[in-house]
Amino acid sequence: MSRTIIATDKAPAAIGPYSQAVRAGSTVYFSGQIPLDPATGAQVEGDISTQTRRVFDNLVAVAEAAGGSLKHIVRVGIYVTDLANFAAVNAVMGEYFQQPYPARSTIEVSGLPKGAQVEVDAIMVLD
Repeated sequence: MSRTIIATDKAPAAIGPYSQAVRAGSTVYFSGQIPLDPATGAQVEGDISTQTRRVFDNLVAVAEAAGGSLKHIVRVGIYVTDLANFAAVNAVMGEYFQQPYPARSTIEVSGLPKGAQVEVDAIMVLD
């Protein structure tokens, strides 16, 4: 099976040895996105809702670069450094996704790259 690397300058460049996303067949696997501004590479300032919106904006850009949109996302993994932020992150996700919602997990972690409060990865299936 061939792999196609997905890359766009509308989302932050990878900060390590990985790709923004990889397409294998009709499935696209997204690397985790943290709240980095793609223009500057700096983390956006603001509360958890502001950071989460930047993360989902980054995911939108990668999805579009792969030829899809958030409606093609079948699974989302959310990682937060404080599960007390669950409701705020959940509310922001509701701004970006409509029913039928993707499958999802939300996991509290002890730390994320660059001190981010939230990271999101995803899987998308294109027809």
